[in-house]
Amino acid sequence: MTPKELVLALFTAAFVEHDPEAAGQLVTPDYIQHNPQVPTGAEGLLGLIPLVEQSGMTVTTHRVIAEGDLVVLHNTYENADAFGASSLAAFDVFRVKDGKVAEHWDNLQPVPDTTVSGRGMTDGATEITDLDQSQANKELVLGFVRDVLAGAAPENVANYMDPEVYMQHNPMIDDGLDGLMAAVESFAAQGQVITKFEPQFAVAEGNFVFVATDAIMGGQPWAFFGLWRVEDGKIVEHWDVVSPIPEEMAHENGKF
Repeated sequence: MTPKELVLALFTAAFVEHDPEAAGQLVTPDYIQHNPQVPTGAEGLLGLIPLVEQSGMTVTTHRVIAEGDLVVLHNTYENADAFGASSLAAFDVFRVKDGKVAEHWDNLQPVPDTTVSGRGMTDGATEITDLDQSQANKELVLGFVRDVLAGAAPENVANYMDPEVYMQHNPMIDDGLDGLMAAVESFAAQGQVITKFEPQFAVAEGNFVFVATDAIMGGQPWAFFGLWRVEDGKIVEHWDVVSPIPEEMAHENGKF
């Protein structure tokens, strides 16, 4: 199986068919877990499956992108009250090694009833195109993250995007560069100043680029998992899932 096929098989076994035995065949015994609430190891994942089934939680996968040994799923979880909210937007990232799933990261955020832009957290384009541009698009997005979001050289923003064309799925931010800048100013006025914004890893497939970022906002640790779509050498669309990083976790692996 390809890494995508393997991860989707595991995800189906665990979260759709609720089959611990089938899931156990697809993960390494020392499966590394970064979800703060789930113990590490295969046992941690397999022990979660009956809880998922009992809760009635369902999952919809909207996008799947892969590069090398990493696979990213863009998901919505419904009936997920046991995990924090009735509806959760999520990015789940898996690392594959020697034909098994070996590691998992995720970020979860409650889906609000309304958004500033009018777009949902997971709707929008899904088709993967421009496979020959994967690396160029990754460099473009990482440049945008470094210069614009992390503040290294915000004056370079036009190198990465048309200020008028930025379709926004973050529920608190409006479209375009103006919407992004207005949100940054609003967050800062509320004491939510970003003082650290460091990408930990990125996954690019064609016109989609995913970046997992370790951040400090308002003096507290946060995780920003973002997905960008690129068209003709410019960023045109953005989704993200943002959540605070808790002090205590069910393992010693950290969020990243």
